[in-house]
Amino acid sequence: MEIIYTNHAEEKLAERKISKREIEKSLKNPDAVLDGRDDVKIVHKLIRDKLLRIAYKSEKDFLLVITAYYTHPERYEE
Repeated sequence: MEIIYTNHAEEKLAERKISKREIEKSLKNPDAVLDGRDDVKIVHKLIRDKLLRIAYKSEKDFLLVITAYYTHPERYEE
């Protein structure tokens, strides 16, 4: 499935030094997928000691990446 990035996502990925390759690998093999608001899904992928969170919408023919960022995994432990 094609992956499309919003302008916001493009800017934030560059600013946060997150590669599209890392995004694509994480979307294909997530550790968890959570439901967000307004049909947004959130992928969690643990990479080394950081948690990568990717917010996206699943459209008919593509995934639309809205934003992504690294955070501390402890913030999202259950």
